[in-house]
Amino acid sequence: MLSDLNMLSVFALVAEERSFRVAGERLGVSRSAVSQTIRRLEESLGIALVRRTTRSVSLTEAGEQLYEDVAPAISGMRLALRQTEQWRDRPRGQLRLAVSSIAERFLSGPFLAGFTEANPEIELDITVTDDEFDIVAEGYDAGVRLGEVIEQDMIAVAIAGDERQLTVCSPAYRDRFGIPRHPRDLAGHRCIGWRPSPKAVPYRWEFAEAGKDFSVAVSPEVTTNDMALMIKLAVAGAGITFGMEESFRPFIERGELVALLEEYCPRFAGFYLYYPSRRNLAPKLRALVEHLKRGEWRP
Repeated sequence: MLSDLNMLSVFALVAEERSFRVAGERLGVSRSAVSQTIRRLEESLGIALVRRTTRSVSLTEAGEQLYEDVAPAISGMRLALRQTEQWRDRPRGQLRLAVSSIAERFLSGPFLAGFTEANPEIELDITVTDDEFDIVAEGYDAGVRLGEVIEQDMIAVAIAGDERQLTVCSPAYRDRFGIPRHPRDLAGHRCIGWRPSPKAVPYRWEFAEAGKDFSVAVSPEVTTNDMALMIKLAVAGAGITFGMEESFRPFIERGELVALLEEYCPRFAGFYLYYPSRRNLAPKLRALVEHLKRGEWRP
């Protein structure tokens, strides 16, 4: 079937140009290659399509009818190919991203606003989710996650430097209940926990001491999958909570939250934009990678 389509495409060029030589030049092949292709097509159909002389090429009655029938389809395919090639050079179309809810810098207004302004033909479709899944199987172009949970076969581009998780509470909670001196003291405090989904167990709070990692399974009085709610509760004095420093930083700077146990909160690889392959990278995704690497949005 593919060979039939190729032969018809060559035949259409010969019919348009009335010349094997010119058709060959347009195809980047020799005159004899064009002639042989037409001969194979005629043999497969069992009828002459082209009259050949030393000076000219013309179509037989059957050739004229065939060209009349196939020309619109051939023209449509050429147009479709040209339109498809435009996607190779222009950042356009829908760009689907799966982004962790705690990727604060990526989800910041300046980054996304700057990208959409620079690429008006790209439609961003962002799903904020903390579920771990195969982005390719689910139809996403790329994802944003912490580096430690990204599969090794993915291409990963760093969004920023190292990150860390912090334990925080409000000044009012600190003044009323005191603060833990060691992570194990959290068992005696009111805690606000996080879990990614209703069926998941609450997230264990992770620390390090003397170069060794350990985790603490607190018993939260409130558990939610919404970081914004965790912060609101902590600011209101409901307890101690634990999460990414980037999420807490504005509240710490305004004095609404205070950091606790910082000596037990090590830094680790931060967030990455990841996608499956560099080969034939779509312009819309390439534009996002380049925007990320320029870093003009970073504070």
